[in-house]
Amino acid sequence: MAVTSHTPTVFILGLSSDIGREMALRFAHQGWRVAGTYRQGKGLEALAETKGVAAIPCDAGDPYSIAMALDEYAALDAPWDLFLSSIGTMEPIGPFFDLDFGDWEKSVTVNSTAQLRMLHGLYPLRRQGDISHAMFFAGMGTNNVTPNYSAYIASKIMLIKMCEQLDAEAPDLNVFIIGPGFIPTKIIQETVRAGDRAGENLQKTLDFLDNPGTNLNDVFTHITWCMEQGREVAGGRNFSSVHDPWRDGGEQLAGDLKADKDMFKLRRCGSGGGQ
Repeated sequence: MAVTSHTPTVFILGLSSDIGREMALRFAHQGWRVAGTYRQGKGLEALAETKGVAAIPCDAGDPYSIAMALDEYAALDAPWDLFLSSIGTMEPIGPFFDLDFGDWEKSVTVNSTAQLRMLHGLYPLRRQGDISHAMFFAGMGTNNVTPNYSAYIASKIMLIKMCEQLDAEAPDLNVFIIGPGFIPTKIIQETVRAGDRAGENLQKTLDFLDNPGTNLNDVFTHITWCMEQGREVAGGRNFSSVHDPWRDGGEQLAGDLKADKDMFKLRRCGSGGGQ
């Protein structure tokens, strides 16, 4: 990444989550200051000896808890350069009309609006005078259909579209979303516990458990690539760490994205073209 005159800061929503913790370790190793939230302290054990990490308790499903976390972060006087959201749940899993709607709605909140609430509150606390970066993680079913995961998929679609919206509205923010592919995190076990309620995705998940999934170093490198490319290439886009040709510089991909402003965005396609 480009050399800056300040120590860059990443704020990670979900510092104790599997991916969030691993990204925190990698950013800290690169000399970044790390701040973020956690719901369960046991996930922070791997960060205990890492310097420059500020962990803030927060239940993302509770607006009051988010407000308290924002106050605590503001008191650190550590303007952020990157907001990285790494929380989520696949539950409840099952056919939409078989689910308790209250549980469904809570899942949508955690998977989408709570993350946006945190970014909304953090926006004034970003580093002033520079382009800041904000990223979310996409997931399965956003480019096809995965039955029985409606809360999770609807939430991710919302985040994908919000990246486009924020890109159009906030010229000082490079906001993008990355689909990291299969990573054996704790939320994968939600599918295993769901059993038959997971439908056809149960066997797919069980099959995936036999391989290591996406290398987390690839995910980290992909995030830094999106930051280095800036708004013209990454802003408002929905990327796949596994399938997109961003590695080894990604010059061809960057050129294609510059030339096609609709590429990697939600659009109506087919006969007649219109949006």
